[in-house]
Amino acid sequence: MRRPPQRAKQTNATSQDATPAPSRDSALAARLKALVLAGERDRAREQFGDLVAHHQRRAVRIAYSYLRDAHDADEAVQDAFVKVFTHIASYREEYPFEVWFTRILVNGCLDLRKARARRMRWALPMSSPTESAPADPPAVQPSPEDRVISTERAGHIAQAIEKLPDRQRVVFTMCHVADHSTSEVSQALGLSEATVRVHLFRAVRKLRKLLASERVAKKPQLSESDTQVLEAPAATRSAG
Repeated sequence: MRRPPQRAKQTNATSQDATPAPSRDSALAARLKALVLAGERDRAREQFGDLVAHHQRRAVRIAYSYLRDAHDADEAVQDAFVKVFTHIASYREEYPFEVWFTRILVNGCLDLRKARARRMRWALPMSSPTESAPADPPAVQPSPEDRVISTERAGHIAQAIEKLPDRQRVVFTMCHVADHSTSEVSQALGLSEATVRVHLFRAVRKLRKLLASERVAKKPQLSESDTQVLEAPAATRSAG
């Protein structure tokens, strides 16, 4: 005789037991939401400082990777924290707070880059780049040549990321810049994990093509007169 089918119930119970507990920050965000909804906004503001302190350094690193400017990175981070507290009542507890915050920060960085690009198209240079406030120096100082190469490479990558479609850009940034898993990104964006992987694959493939085409475009091409000059000595030697 067949045994009664109870696998489905066991599977459901197992999946519920396997659900990970919310992180410390997610639990704190849920408490802040409850305080705000209960009208205790001052208490929520006091406890919000714990979230800020825990995410400050990581947020600055993510923002700087996008903006390549210490002042703009600080501005983007502060704006993100303000938006988080302003909209904490809309936080959904089933999503990790870290992913929700990263999404807000990344969108703010993209908006700031666009606004900065619009300003730069119309503004005249008032001071040399050396007069701007430098970023905090790293523990090991690279050579000037290494800094130039690193800055140029980061700028090229950032420009290529901006050319990605919106969904691919957000997925790539959350996975590779903010170090979130595809599962966390799928929860934050409301997409299946398979769809996130597809967007990530397409983003990486498109970035490779963009960067490769940029390298090809920057290769020096000789003009006809330059070619004649370079070929002249060989012709002279063969004639001799």
